[in-house]
This record gives sequence, C-alpha cells and structure tokens, in this order.
Amino acid sequence: MFNNDYPDTIPVPPPAQVDWAFIDQLKAMGVAIKPVQGVPDLMHHKYAVRDAATPQAAVLSGSMNWTNDSFTREENVSFIFASAIVGADYTRNFEELWQRPVVAMSGRFTTQWSALADSTKLRAYFCPGRGVQLSHAIAKSISSAQKRLRICSPVITSGPILGALGDACLNGKADISGVYDATEMDEVQRQWATQATASWKTAAFQSIVKAVHFGSKRSIPYSKGSVHDFMHAKILVADDFVYCGSFNLSHSGEQNAENVVQFESPQIANLCAAYIDTVAARYGGRPLTGT
Repeated sequence: MFNNDYPDTIPVPPPAQVDWAFIDQLKAMGVAIKPVQGVPDLMHHKYAVRDAATPQAAVLSGSMNWTNDSFTREENVSFIFASAIVGADYTRNFEELWQRPVVAMSGRFTTQWSALADSTKLRAYFCPGRGVQLSHAIAKSISSAQKRLRICSPVITSGPILGALGDACLNGKADISGVYDATEMDEVQRQWATQATASWKTAAFQSIVKAVHFGSKRSIPYSKGSVHDFMHAKILVADDFVYCGSFNLSHSGEQNAENVVQFESPQIANLCAAYIDTVAARYGGRPLTGT
C-alpha cells in the first residue's frame, strides 16, 4: 500500500513519485497492490508487519520512505520491535486503510500500553484519527521533562508542541537541543507570513532556536529530479520517553495517515538522544563532548 501521486501543486517537498513500472513488476509477481489517494492529506506511513497475530509478530516502523534517496542521502531512523500486541494494532491500521483507502477515516482507534520481553513499555498512535491526541501527548511530555529534551524533526510547526517547547525554554529545567531541516523550515515560515493567525508561530520558533543551540541542515531545495537529502528523521526524547515514527512535529502530520511509537525506556532514550546530538552537531548544533 502506498501514497498515490498528488495531481495538484502542493507545498514543497511533495511526496515521492510512484515508480509505476516497478509497481507493475510487483503485481506481475503476485503482490497485491493498493494505491491510497493522498487527497487532501498524505498516506505517509512507512511500516511493515511480519507474522501478525502470532507470537513471532514484529514491526518495522520509522521515518524512512522506501526510496533510494532515503537509504543513501537522508538522516532517517527506524525501529524493529517484537510485539504481538503492537503488531495487531499496526495490522488493524493497515486493514482499515486496505478495505477503505480514505486517509481521513483511518486511525480512529485508541491503543493501550504493552510491554516487550525486556519490560520496555510501548504504545502506538495512528493519525489522523488520534493526531490531535498525539500532539498533545508529545506536548505534555515536553512540559513534564525535568532532565532532557531532544528534538529531531524536519519541521516543527504544531501549535501545542511549539507552545510547550517555548515554555520549556523559558523555564530552563531541562537540557534542550535538537536539529531540523533549515530549507523546509524556511518554506514553512514563508507560508506563515501569508497567514495573519500564524505570526505567533514564527515568533515562537525564532525565539526557541535563539534560546537553544539547534542544528539546522541546509538541504537541497526540492525540484523535480533533484537529489532529496532532507534531515528526515523524526524523534523526540523527553526524559525517558521516546516518540518515533513517520510523524513530523506539525499540524499537517495530525491530518496525514501517520504512525508513532511511544517508548518508555532509559536505554532507548539514551540511544536516541545520542543519535540526535550527533546529527545536531553535524549541522551546526551543540558540539559533542567526550568520546
């Protein structure tokens, strides 16, 4: 299942274009195919479920589009985790879109916390059905953080998240750093400049990046046939909570078909925070210290 080409002009960067010749090869090999029309919002999932509804169930999910540029030129993060319960949640999301390929009607169910074999707690969120709840859950984690906040997202435009992050910078309780894609955020701010009610977002974002030493990747502007090298990873760490998936920290992410896994794990949080610090330092963020 994949996002079908969007026929009209949309803000850059648009979704990757479908390689129909390759799709035809898959169909010829017997693979069932389902294009989902990304109108008005994208089918933006990037996940696979193996052996659903069995004890061997596993899920691969993250930010990586299944394109050559995503594998070779972009920053991306994916997780593989073994969980029959979460595998069932992903299968339910897949089946609802497969049976009714309408983005706006998907993800309208609530999931519960479960645990992996090592006791790591996790739960999944699916948008657009639970998009607003996801943004507010992330904002609550930001507001509650006492030790650290690490943000890694191509864009940061969600109102609840921007507000919570601005308050966190003002309060100064948590150590905050992160990285975003400068080219994409420039485009967002140009769009905000045309919207009278969005001026506060521009002010909030600019005050945040002045207060916190964010890294910002100057990626190649989108054009048809150009190299796609965006800072495309989507992770947020708040103390020992981790949110990772296909979801940009954006209002449009709430409306797309998206998925996010929330982990509660010091080990996973440490791993993700170290990754974010490395990427941020690569693009002008706070320099790494130690080994």
